[in-house]
Amino acid sequence: MQANPNTGTLYIVGTPIGNLEDMTFRAIRILQTVDFIAAEDTRHTGKLLHHFQIKTPQISYHEHNQHQRLPELIDKLHLGKDIALVTDAGMPGISDPGYELIKACADANINIIPIPGPTACIVGITASGLPTERFVFEGFLPVKGQERQQSLEALQIESRTIILYESPHRLRQTLQDLANSLGSDRQIVLARELTKMHEEFWRGSIESAIKLYTNREPQGEFTLVIAGIQTAAPIFSEDAIKAELQTLIAEGISRSQASRQLAQQTSLPRRQIYQLALTLDDNESPLEQPLNEV
Repeated sequence: MQANPNTGTLYIVGTPIGNLEDMTFRAIRILQTVDFIAAEDTRHTGKLLHHFQIKTPQISYHEHNQHQRLPELIDKLHLGKDIALVTDAGMPGISDPGYELIKACADANINIIPIPGPTACIVGITASGLPTERFVFEGFLPVKGQERQQSLEALQIESRTIILYESPHRLRQTLQDLANSLGSDRQIVLARELTKMHEEFWRGSIESAIKLYTNREPQGEFTLVIAGIQTAAPIFSEDAIKAELQTLIAEGISRSQASRQLAQQTSLPRRQIYQLALTLDDNESPLEQPLNEV
């Protein structure tokens, strides 16, 4: 659905997570030209605006007033006003109430334009040294109770790299809970104070991290990057793959399509499976061996 051209635009503006030099020229221009800035903390954002000599008026929008502010902001946008949404640091909508405003604008067919900027989860994983091709961002774990336990249990079988946020006063408890759920030997990277003067990346096991902070007071905001569970890749016999290929081809599926389908099921290269498919006799009946791990 196309956005309504008669409404204003909500700009999702990324701001520095520490170092003000990470502010983009585009972000500065947008903040200078919109009608209002919806800020999580107007005092915090006020310092940023003062640094870049931006005079645009602010409207507070945070988790404690979002239900009252949402209709007001939507009304302004319907009247053609442009609004920039900012959080205290990073990209709005990531572990902050900006999501509700973004969703409301999408539901109301209001134009939304993201202005990219840094976000701690991406900064943390790119420098972690852990696999980056597949990862899952969990934000802040639930503070306590059954919800927290369920979240930790779900991470036990997660094979992707895991990214969490944590505050300094909860770090020790979270490390201990991770050790209990994932194992104390699981590799973890503690990324602290990203882009700031005291930026630090600590790498080791969860057990070592617990020992480190037994006598060291956690300081600053933490991004935790945790290795996923290591799973052995299943091994499939060549005969089993040929049998499944013949079954699919007998059903009228082309060699190429059958190879693509089996590649998705087995995680084997499609080219490798297709080469096997080319060796099959069109008149040959399907082999009896099913596609099972060996």
